[in-house]
This record gives sequence, C-alpha cells and structure tokens, in this order.
Amino acid sequence: MTDARVTREKSYRGISLRLAREYLVKLGGDAVADGRVEADEWAASLSAETVSIGPTIELTEVTVVFEGDTDALEGLVPRFSQKAMRAGG
Repeated sequence: MTDARVTREKSYRGISLRLAREYLVKLGGDAVADGRVEADEWAASLSAETVSIGPTIELTEVTVVFEGDTDALEGLVPRFSQKAMRAGG
C-alpha cells in the first residue's frame, strides 16, 4: 500500500445528495455530517447544485471530492461512479 494522499473531484448528474451519501456509507464510510463521509483510508466531501440542461431541463449535480491514499481511491471511485450512474438513469 502506498502512503501518498490524493484528492479526486468528480461530478454526477441526476443523483441526490442523500443518495450519494448513502452509497458512500454502503462502501464503508461513516456519515459524519450531511456533506461529509469518512472511512479509515478515505474521506469524501459532497455538495450539490441545480444545473440547466438545455432551455427547459434542470438536474441536480452532486460534486464529490474524494480524499485518501491512492490505493483506496483506485477502488472506491469506480465503485461509487458505477452506483451513481445507475441512479442517474
């Protein structure tokens, strides 16, 4: 395992902040605040905003800032992304 700490930021459309937090908890984290989930080797900060898609459609876009060691994030980010993409339909 490497000791390098990294940060990765990703945005997901069509998923709620609540559902994103729930997915991170299912992936081994503990919700320590509405916008923060932490585990031993990683943490994630969440924020949400409404974005316009074309002239009449608006979606929620959740931004997740993942922090942790490289090895932990290499497994976590793709697993979370897969869950988030299924939710966004």
